[in-house]
Amino acid sequence: MRWALALTIGVALLELGGGLAAHSLALVTDAAHVGMDAVALGIAVAAAIQGSRPPTDRQSYGFARFEIIAALVNGMLLFGITAVIVVEAVRRFASPELPGGEIMFAVAAVGFAVNVGIGMMLLRSARKDMNVRAALFHVGSDAVGALSVAIGGIVLLVTRASWIDPALSLFVAAIILIGVVRIVGEAVGVLLESAPAHAAISVVRQRMAALPGVEAIHDLHVWTIGSGEHVLSAHVILSDARISEASAILQQIEQRVRSEFAIGHVTVQFECKTCAQDEAIVCTQRPDGGK
Repeated sequence: MRWALALTIGVALLELGGGLAAHSLALVTDAAHVGMDAVALGIAVAAAIQGSRPPTDRQSYGFARFEIIAALVNGMLLFGITAVIVVEAVRRFASPELPGGEIMFAVAAVGFAVNVGIGMMLLRSARKDMNVRAALFHVGSDAVGALSVAIGGIVLLVTRASWIDPALSLFVAAIILIGVVRIVGEAVGVLLESAPAHAAISVVRQRMAALPGVEAIHDLHVWTIGSGEHVLSAHVILSDARISEASAILQQIEQRVRSEFAIGHVTVQFECKTCAQDEAIVCTQRPDGGK
């Protein structure tokens, strides 16, 4: 992430200088796009550092949510970038200007190569870390934007069509929107404590209830703390069982939800509808059934 941040700043400065020299709106707006992505990557790096801090008395789950907040902030930044690009593109359509295609191609080609390298660096961690995945979307949109500007530079040299420059800017804006909708959707889902897509409540309940000794399940909740950190809590009704038997059932529940749904933090409260008069029985109900 730190290398990605440093290289992204370098690409932004290169494209800004090239865009000003070539009078290219597409290159300048892509430089702004990359520059804001550098800010977003800076936020992501800070969030990754915060997310690695151990739990405290107040933050008992640790600071993993910093990654989610950073991903949401990154998405909001991208929305802002998109608005600026669209406004500038519309203005350039009204006042066309022919940029220098040679500089556009050379600078954008370098930017594309650097962004591909950054993307390869981040790809390995992106599958298990939403924060890195958000950063990868930034880098990916930068790469596609740079490639489109490079191709646009060649087309400008051949056709001398001034409308290509603002059209490329709108294309970059569309690329940004595709990535940002997905990232913001994931981040909002985590903040709303939605069940992760791979662990639907109905499916988790069915798999837990299928274990021997489990009679029923209620107050089942599954949510996400941070990237790859999923939590489950539930009330599990058992048939009449001793503590040793209940402990074995708990181990089976933990093993099943961990292996099938990647849920690492499990809190279960056992209940029993009717219990014999035995202090070794796990029971939370009164002998009269709660009446």
